[in-house]
Amino acid sequence: MARRNAEDGSGAGVSNAALFGEVLRHFREAAFLTQAALAAQIPCDRSHVAKVEAGISVPQDTFAKKCDELLGTGGVLLRLWKKVDWYPEVQHPDWFERRARMDGEAIALREYQERVIPGLLQAPTYAHALFSRIASGDEVDERVRARLSRQPRFLADDGPLYVAVLDESCLRNTVGGPRVMRDQCAHLLSVGRRPNIRIQVAPADYSELLRPNVSMSLIELADGHRWVYSESLDRGHFNDDPAVFTNHSRAYDVLRADILSARESAALISDVMEGYGQHEQARTRRGDLDQEQLQRRERRQLHRSGPRIPRRRPRP
Repeated sequence: MARRNAEDGSGAGVSNAALFGEVLRHFREAAFLTQAALAAQIPCDRSHVAKVEAGISVPQDTFAKKCDELLGTGGVLLRLWKKVDWYPEVQHPDWFERRARMDGEAIALREYQERVIPGLLQAPTYAHALFSRIASGDEVDERVRARLSRQPRFLADDGPLYVAVLDESCLRNTVGGPRVMRDQCAHLLSVGRRPNIRIQVAPADYSELLRPNVSMSLIELADGHRWVYSESLDRGHFNDDPAVFTNHSRAYDVLRADILSARESAALISDVMEGYGQHEQARTRRGDLDQEQLQRRERRQLHRSGPRIPRRRPRP
């Protein structure tokens, strides 16, 4: 990805990401809001606001726009967000470098995915929860940054065509808990409204569907070259045989015709999102009840362990 407005590499000065964070902090403090208070209104985790302000986490454009609205900045944050090069020095795993380069050149991309949301559609919190399963500390942040670095080109107003068919298992396989999944569903609904992106769901109860036996991508490059891409453990597989591409493309188109439309898929995603929201509310209520019961037990124990004060008996 081309670098723009990035540091000169000398290490001097502050990064554009950190500058964005400083501007956000200035407007937040001017509005007399804590990080937790701002996060509650967005909504997102307080830690995400903290990381954005520290320049170590990449926000989505929707985050910048919402902050503009909440803090009354007149659109300053979104304009600044568009000028920042969020990924000046991103490294992908060696085996994935070739695929990442293709994403930077593709004029059309069609994907089928099962169990896990495709990387190009992952929300930051979802990607973080996913990588936290296999890594820790700074490595998680680096992997998240690398994954999200592929998204801006497809999320741009003039981005290439991107069609994603998601097996329903992608929505039902809980990553990071109900709150993360609720936010991920909201992200799918948001990006699915872009003119170059279509998201369709293959329902679990459509047993007659001919589904691919593996997640795959059909990639068309500007030079006319077309590739079929799939993955196994820590390895990417590329095939540019025209006959193979034609066969997979035909099967893909048939699958799309037999599943929910983009509008029907959005309705299903909304229902799933609502379910995660209700689950999170129920868990919060249980947590509040457990906390109240704990406090009651502590008060009873404190009362029982206090000094015994003899009562005065009335004189006869």
